[in-house]
Amino acid sequence: MRSRSAVIRRIALCMFCAIAAAKCGDGYDSPMAPTPPPPTGGTPATTVSVVGDRGAQSFNPNPATVAQGQTLSFRNTDNTVHRIVFNDNSFDSGNISPGATSDARAVTTNGANYHCSIHPGMIGSISGSTGQPPPPCTGQYC
Repeated sequence: MRSRSAVIRRIALCMFCAIAAAKCGDGYDSPMAPTPPPPTGGTPATTVSVVGDRGAQSFNPNPATVAQGQTLSFRNTDNTVHRIVFNDNSFDSGNISPGATSDARAVTTNGANYHCSIHPGMIGSISGSTGQPPPPCTGQYC
């Protein structure tokens, strides 16, 4: 016959093992988890915040400086869906839900003007890599 303290120790050991086993699969990311590589060949990404339907004040920064070939994404800090499109159609963010960030995509032009295709009054621009001003804006989104 086992003593009462031996039974209690065994129960405690079983509980400890059960808790430890449960924690092994809880999805906790170790602080030593590897850092994902930077997008597209190591060029840093630029993120522009979408702040709301405020004309030329709809984006921050505006203009943003992005070198040709550098990646660009848009972070929607507003409470409605937006879709950012370059006026020359060389870039389309797709729909960006509130709180989401678009996929980073390489900029293929050296400076550009853009707008929200859902809210056409929202306009912004990209300066090229040397900080030169964006190209003149022509058309309905200026």
